[in-house]
Amino acid sequence: MRNIAIFASGSGSNAENIANYFADNAEVNIALIVCNKADAYVFERAKRLGIDSKLVTKADMADSEAVLSLLKSYNIDFIVLAGYLLLVPKYLVDAYPRAIVNIHPALIPLHCGKGMYGDRVHEDVIKCGDKESGITIHYVNEFFDNGDIIFQATCPVEPGDDAHAVATKVHALEYAHFPRVIGETLAKL
Repeated sequence: MRNIAIFASGSGSNAENIANYFADNAEVNIALIVCNKADAYVFERAKRLGIDSKLVTKADMADSEAVLSLLKSYNIDFIVLAGYLLLVPKYLVDAYPRAIVNIHPALIPLHCGKGMYGDRVHEDVIKCGDKESGITIHYVNEFFDNGDIIFQATCPVEPGDDAHAVATKVHALEYAHFPRVIGETLAKL
């Protein structure tokens, strides 16, 4: 049994999609959802899904002993970042080597790094005149969007597309591929 913690910062639609994907999987348990924002909608989703959730603020993340103790109390052996906007501290990367994955709403190495998240990414794609966008699922290291790439999928950016249109296409890729790639990555551990 693999116990997963999902880290999120916002509404949690990817977290819910992942939880639903693994709901009937006897080998994978979404044991915990961690969020850094007290008012994030992901807490409502976690409650509805019957998954424990914890608020761990940016300041709380500085306390390595408390964070690692929390994860150990849930027997977490894999972490999924699903719209988590904080930089993962080195102590967490060291404690979970190649066992933390993230999804980025663009094709790394484009449109990534500090401050590149959500609509900012899609607006940058439009501004740069890219003909395609997509998703990148990658291992997490102590830098933003810098870990080894596991999987990428693309979607076209059509003339006349705005950031919302690109976001809609990218979200469809996230929902279609992220849970499956998580499962494949877990199978390699």
